[in-house]
Amino acid sequence: MRPAHRSLIATVAVAGAMLAAPALAQTDAPPAITVSGEASISVPPDLAQIEAGMTTEAKTAKAASEANNNGMSQLLLALKAAGIDGKDIQTSRLSLQPQSAPNRSINAITGYRASNQVTVQLHDVSKVASTIDLLVGAGATDIGGINFMVSEASRLLDDARQKAVADARRKAEIYAKAAGVTLGPILSISEGGGEIRPYRMAPMMMKAAAPVPVAAGEESVGADVQMVWEIH
Repeated sequence: MRPAHRSLIATVAVAGAMLAAPALAQTDAPPAITVSGEASISVPPDLAQIEAGMTTEAKTAKAASEANNNGMSQLLLALKAAGIDGKDIQTSRLSLQPQSAPNRSINAITGYRASNQVTVQLHDVSKVASTIDLLVGAGATDIGGINFMVSEASRLLDDARQKAVADARRKAEIYAKAAGVTLGPILSISEGGGEIRPYRMAPMMMKAAAPVPVAAGEESVGADVQMVWEIH
C-alpha cells in the first residue's frame, strides 16, 4: 500500500473514533431515580377587594354624566368617612354609551347610560359585609365582585416550595429503600409551577341596603417540584 493511502486510512480512523466518543459517553449516564414532590398551604386571607359601581341613565349624555358624577361623589365621600384611605380606592371602569330602543325599525338614540366603577381594597376582611352595606346605602347600583387575597403570598409560596422538596426527598428515600439502593447526589431540580388560588365571589346586583353574609374562607398556595437523584 502506498504511503498516501496509509495516511488517508489513519485519518479516517481517528475521525471515526472522535465521532463515536460522544455517543459512547451518552450511554454511560449513572443510574438515577426521578420523584415529584407536592405541597399546599391554606391560610385565612387578610386582604379583600370589592368592585362597586353606579349606573345612571338620562336623555342626554350631559345629564347622564352629571347624575353619575354626583352619585359617585357621594359614594366616595361615604367610603372616606368610613376610614378607607384614598390610595385604597381606584377607578377601574368608566363609560358613557348611547342607548336605543330595540323594537324600533330605525336605530335611533333614545338616551345615554353612564357607568363608573371603583375597586376598594380592605386591609381588614371582617369589614367586607359592612362595607358592602355602606356602598349600597350610598347609592351603588351593583357590586361587581369580591376578591379575597393574602398579602404575603410570595413568602407562603416559598414555604410551600420547601415542603415540596421535603416531600420529594421523602418519596425518594422510600423508593430507594424498597429497591435496595442508596440515594446519591441530586442531579437536577425543576419546578412544576407555584399556584396561588384566590377566592372570588360572584357579581351581585344590590338594590337595597341589607345585612350581607360574607364568608372569607381560606386561600390555598401550592407548589410542586421534580427532582432526580443518582442512585448506587
